[in-house]
Amino acid sequence: MPAGGRPPPRERGLASEPPRRGGGGGAGGRRRRRGGEEEKGARGKWGSCALPAPPRAGAMGPAGGTRVAPSLLLSLLLGASAPLWLRAEKLGDGCGHTVMYQDSGTLASKNYPGTYPNYTLCEKKIQVPPGKRLILKIGDLDIESQKCESSYLTIQSSSTLHGPYCGNVMPVPKEIILDSNEATIHFESGSHVSGRGFLLSYASSDHPDLITCLERANHYTKAEYSRYCPAGCRDVAGDISGNIGEGYRDTSLLCKSAIHAGVIADELGGQISVTQQKGISRYEGGVANGVPSHDGSLSDKRFIFTSNGCNKSLSLEEGFLSKSQVTASSYWEETNEFGQLFQWSPDKAWLQVPGLAWASNHSSNREWLEIDLGEKKRITGIKTTGSGSMMLNFNFYVKTFTMNYKNNNSKWRTYKGILSNEEKVFQGNSNSGDIVRNNFIPPIVARYVRIIPQTWNQRIALKLELMGCRIMQANSSFTHSMWQKPSQSTETSLGKEDRTVTEPIPSEETNLGLKLTAIIVPILIVLCLFLFSGICICAALRKREAKGLSYGLSSAQKSGCWKQIKQPFTRHQSTEFTISYNNEKETPQKLDLVTSDMAVGFHAQLEVVLRSLCSFPGA
Repeated sequence: MPAGGRPPPRERGLASEPPRRGGGGGAGGRRRRRGGEEEKGARGKWGSCALPAPPRAGAMGPAGGTRVAPSLLLSLLLGASAPLWLRAEKLGDGCGHTVMYQDSGTLASKNYPGTYPNYTLCEKKIQVPPGKRLILKIGDLDIESQKCESSYLTIQSSSTLHGPYCGNVMPVPKEIILDSNEATIHFESGSHVSGRGFLLSYASSDHPDLITCLERANHYTKAEYSRYCPAGCRDVAGDISGNIGEGYRDTSLLCKSAIHAGVIADELGGQISVTQQKGISRYEGGVANGVPSHDGSLSDKRFIFTSNGCNKSLSLEEGFLSKSQVTASSYWEETNEFGQLFQWSPDKAWLQVPGLAWASNHSSNREWLEIDLGEKKRITGIKTTGSGSMMLNFNFYVKTFTMNYKNNNSKWRTYKGILSNEEKVFQGNSNSGDIVRNNFIPPIVARYVRIIPQTWNQRIALKLELMGCRIMQANSSFTHSMWQKPSQSTETSLGKEDRTVTEPIPSEETNLGLKLTAIIVPILIVLCLFLFSGICICAALRKREAKGLSYGLSSAQKSGCWKQIKQPFTRHQSTEFTISYNNEKETPQKLDLVTSDMAVGFHAQLEVVLRSLCSFPGA
């Protein structure tokens, strides 16, 4: 029996004929590919074999010198016909890296990309939301079996069986679009020497531009393109070089680089937008979001991810924050051998400030460092380091930490995992000198934040930098997968408290409408005022023309005009005003009250005009 612990096919009383698809014996082959269900066909489990006859007395057994006991034959019979539930413990021992989210996922064989083990079985059911079709992409397939006898991969949907795939028997499609929203992945291995196994990714039909975790930027020639990365690419083997600031070497894995840059979360996957540029002479690596990036050498091309710009240093946005805006539960004071006092105070916690870091006076997970940003801001990430590489006598750093946040007059909230309701523990530093970055997906919207160390080396010591932007800047940025709200089912899994981490951002259409309103409304007001002023001017001009015409007509109709208008104000009725009185004694008083100022000047001018008119011949 091989070292794998499970007898090869012939020792189990099974022929090594490959399973048949369609036609005669197809039912038997299909039952085998579904995980070893009991075969009811006449051809046996493998569709062709019969069990060996019991050996005669004195006959040599399979080992070449011992007889086959009846109990061994009975156990072989039971093993071949055992129902699925009796062998369920064997179904998962061939599965390796597996991350499955509601809309996408990644699945690989055990030990991938190393050699998969002998005599294993992996069976996984994958599905996407109802109403969607399932898209699969096989990134790699290396199974040592020329005829798919004992090692193969099949994909079974509700109506179609794809495969078996192995060796060079049939070409392996790069993409498979199923007619349903779910399928069963079945991988089985027999005795072999080498082979990586398989790695595949899947997504719903909403993402036809799906790629696998193994695709690199140098696979593409376009200067700009967009692709969909599945969930689960962070821990897939493959190197990346570069960083989010300068870009990544074109030989780097695309989806793994996107996780390193903080563009997508490994738990969710997401859309990425890539721009290719001319390469640089050296790429500087670093650890970010649990992904190590290595230093890289000169390359012809590099790529960067399109960003919304909300990743700037919040401590440098308006100069360094004051000492009162950085507080801590405690800090350490040290006196060296020369009697010099060193204070590891919280104001030294900024990453840009050289020298000492903040260090707590006590070592417990009740210590914290608090930052007041002055106003509510959008916080998208944090960079941390330890006591520093220049402090040779100290090797202090924080290994893991959690985040709390709040706004004015509110309670402290704990930042939680994107798919769970549990407190998220961030991976910090592994030494005192390197800088490690962690992104917040979704971002934190708050004024106050607290960093709470959970594990540390020797003593809690921390330097940090917060990244993000103002709320208005985030609102004016374009929509990117990094800032997109989770789907409805994701929000349900987050819970009420998690949804308070972010605040809804007005869409671009809303911002455009507000800008247009701010421009159009003042213009309409000015036009209305202009129109109203024109109407008033026209009315005044018409009234003046009508007044002049009435005076001219009254003068032309009078004869001996000067004599008749000698006393124009005693009983004359004008269109402008009317003066009346009852007796002679009231006349002077009423005239003084009503027209004393106005009539004197007007009378003098009118008298001059009338005298000139009366002096013409025929007047």
